[in-house]
Amino acid sequence: MFNMSGQPAMSVPLAWNKAGLPLGMMFAAKLGQEGLLFRLAGQLEQVRPWKDRRPPVSA
Repeated sequence: MFNMSGQPAMSVPLAWNKAGLPLGMMFAAKLGQEGLLFRLAGQLEQVRPWKDRRPPVSA
């Protein structure tokens, strides 16, 4: 929906299920507010780092 409207949006892995698979949380902002999403992603990653998390199975 956001891609079709041109609104900036992001999905970030903020939780993991019992199998160790990431659960993405979707965030969207007003047109032209990409910076807001980048700042939010940076803050979220500081609190809940996901850079080194890998699912137990990958293709």
